[in-house]
Amino acid sequence: MDNSFSVKVGEDFDFTLSKDTISSLDLIKTGNDAYHLLKDGASYHVKILDSDFNNGTYTISINGSEYQTSIQTPLDELIKKMGFAVNAGKNIDSISAPMPGLILDILVEEGQEVNEEDQLLILEAMKMENIITSPRSGVIKSVSVSKGDAVDKKQLLIEFQ
Repeated sequence: MDNSFSVKVGEDFDFTLSKDTISSLDLIKTGNDAYHLLKDGASYHVKILDSDFNNGTYTISINGSEYQTSIQTPLDELIKKMGFAVNAGKNIDSISAPMPGLILDILVEEGQEVNEEDQLLILEAMKMENIITSPRSGVIKSVSVSKGDAVDKKQLLIEFQ
């Protein structure tokens, strides 16, 4: 996995920062959520005004000007590349395997009511256990796999009513 972060400032400015670039910054914490940055001989006063870590969005002030930013980590980029997206599952009717693997456990049954983020099943892939959670609230219509089944990428796992 790549060690770079995708940063978007407003609607017009996108760039990538590597971990090496970030660690080489001349950045000093000057207060609660406040920093002083020296870059190419220029001085910048940076303050984090608001943050939503789960969505990767931040409102920052640089030398008194306010900016809306979003930061995507390498994991965020991998999740997007695998076909998942934050809040994309609100209207889906089924869940398919994101990768080939083995069903270790099924935590729900047909007819069961689930809430968003409830654990549905555990998929072992690449020697890692991946907990598949519900993208939305709803009722389980069908479970198309059994514990111990080997599944292919995009194979149907669970349907919602």
